[in-house]
Amino acid sequence: MSAVTDAVRVAPPGNPFVQSVRDSMVVAQRNLIRMSRIPEMIIYGLIQPIMFVVLFTYVFGGSMQIGGSTSAVDYKNFLMAGIFAQTVTFATASSGAGIADDMHKGLIDRFRSLPMARGAVLTGRTLADLVQTTVTLVVLAVVALLVGWRVGSQGDTDIAKVLAAFGLLLLLGYAFTWIGALIGMSVRTPEAATSSGLIWLFPVTFISNAFVDPGHMTPWLRHVAEWNPFSATAQACRVLFADPGQSTSHAWPMEHPVWASLIYSILIIAVFRTLAVRKYRSATA
Repeated sequence: MSAVTDAVRVAPPGNPFVQSVRDSMVVAQRNLIRMSRIPEMIIYGLIQPIMFVVLFTYVFGGSMQIGGSTSAVDYKNFLMAGIFAQTVTFATASSGAGIADDMHKGLIDRFRSLPMARGAVLTGRTLADLVQTTVTLVVLAVVALLVGWRVGSQGDTDIAKVLAAFGLLLLLGYAFTWIGALIGMSVRTPEAATSSGLIWLFPVTFISNAFVDPGHMTPWLRHVAEWNPFSATAQACRVLFADPGQSTSHAWPMEHPVWASLIYSILIIAVFRTLAVRKYRSATA
């Protein structure tokens, strides 16, 4: 007796890049759906930057000297680029905590058991966080306009430059999100991810030109601030917004802030995405 067996057709492997993009979009959609079902995640993420805008504008606005001026209006326009940069940067903490939570619940292990691209889980998560950061940035820009911030305070209003500034902000936020992803993969609990994230976020954001002119800092601290990737993006935004900047600096990132911001962000993504994906392959809950 002979047995007839049906030939099993094996689908040819697809394009790895296309598969990676598809898998990343699926994971991003999953995270966005989760965010939409927990609106307080977005609401609480908006409260902190709005508080910074109000407090720094009305508490410190008349006491800061920017470019030789103590005008509250000049400081307000100077400040907003720093607040925008701080907002996209601090989103890193929640990103790391979310990944650590997925690790703690065993979700990452389940994803690893699926035939998915290796970096898709983390890429999808960071893309979803980028969408949330975009929403936060739009709302914050509206609040800034309400408290008196204006683009083009130095007489040069160009919508293309304004959009480019926000693009640099989102690129910086996306780059730093990969640092958060690496931290989230390296710790065991969401609480540890949040705490360890803040350890580096505070020095990066405050040893910078976000809130004060580094020209008033001690020499060694000024050099740190001027070569800080965060400072480069804040200064690039001031240039593109045509708002008051800091005192004259000969540091390359301050002389070419737009290029410096692009280079810094791309390098951070290249380095920390590689490290995070490598950690994803070996990490255990």
